[in-house]
Amino acid sequence: MSDITISRGDPHSAGASALLRASHALMEELFPSESNHYLSIDALCSDDIAFFIATRGGETLGCAALAAKPGYGEVKSMFVAPAARGTGTGAALLKTLEDHARRLGLTHLRLETGNTLHAAHRLYERAGFTYRGPFGDYQDDPISLFMEKTL
Repeated sequence: MSDITISRGDPHSAGASALLRASHALMEELFPSESNHYLSIDALCSDDIAFFIATRGGETLGCAALAAKPGYGEVKSMFVAPAARGTGTGAALLKTLEDHARRLGLTHLRLETGNTLHAAHRLYERAGFTYRGPFGDYQDDPISLFMEKTL
């Protein structure tokens, strides 16, 4: 949507922190703690993480982060407010992460997501992600799905 603005943001800002708390609560409701791999709000403030916020008319619609890893970028904290789902916000955030990864010279995006988050799976599949095995420090877990996209 052309009226959605994506910009670098602060995870501690009111709108972003509210979304992140909602995301964390949902993940804790859906999955056991050992299968939750989200980053805390403070951890998202790391120098190797770029955090983005989607807004429209001053309202925070979604957020996403890109963690720069050796040779790839990891999609973290991708969350769109329930009222904004289906508006293109998730796709716009994902495109922003891809563009940022390219500017950093990264050749791949990777992510871990929960096995029951079907709307997220469809978003990533539409964006060209394919399924793969665990990467980085992740262990094989039947609750986790791992995906990758070559940039």
